[in-house]
Amino acid sequence: MGHLDHATFGWLTPVLSYVMASIGAALGLRCTVRALGTIGRSRRNWLITAASAIGTGIWTMHFVAMLGFGIIGTEIRYNVPLTVLSLVVAVAVVGVGVFAVGYGRDRNRALALGGLTTGLGVASMHYLGMAALRLHGQVRYDPLLVGLSVAIAVVAATAALWAGLNIKSPAAVAVASLVMGGAVASMHYTGMMAVSVKVAPSAASLPGATAMQFIFPLAVGLGSYLFLTSAFVALSPTTGEREASASAQRPVESVAR
Repeated sequence: MGHLDHATFGWLTPVLSYVMASIGAALGLRCTVRALGTIGRSRRNWLITAASAIGTGIWTMHFVAMLGFGIIGTEIRYNVPLTVLSLVVAVAVVGVGVFAVGYGRDRNRALALGGLTTGLGVASMHYLGMAALRLHGQVRYDPLLVGLSVAIAVVAATAALWAGLNIKSPAAVAVASLVMGGAVASMHYTGMMAVSVKVAPSAASLPGATAMQFIFPLAVGLGSYLFLTSAFVALSPTTGEREASASAQRPVESVAR
């Protein structure tokens, strides 16, 4: 069996991956709060932004953590189409869950459906990303730990969507996002603990791209997207601010007439 190292760069990748997951969760929760305070096209746009933020944050968390993953006895490469597909799955399935909560009439039913869908989507992204691994050997999984990682993903997703429905203040959202980031990281490393590899040394070259050739540039790009979107959301006026501004303008308009 090959020896697996989940932190070849020390604490750098675990801490950075946690930060990315927390930023994605915080941005997604803020967008969900904004969405629930609007109607029509505005709600749809905020929910799309929430889904892209949460999905991108989770994907970036996973592959930043994977930058620190190594196996003694074999190099690791990634199948590019499968890796990209895992990102698409993450955003799409999280979108289903977020829209279920955003438009559901029965909040409890919508929360249960959205949490289950989003959690399964997160788990699918993780294991689809793992399926993109190319190495000299055979990857095996502990079914019990796989099941536990999926359960953590569902609970974490449900908790995040509940927070989006019930938590409004920025401070509370910040705390919820830190908890969500920890839950996503726990899901990832629980899933990684389920992995064992039987190495078959070979001189043959592996297909695919290395982490630094493909994963690192894409993770940096998506991380930049999260930071820029966070700035946009922070600078966008809330529903209350828009209403206050409109109320303040009415007396001025009356005087002008």
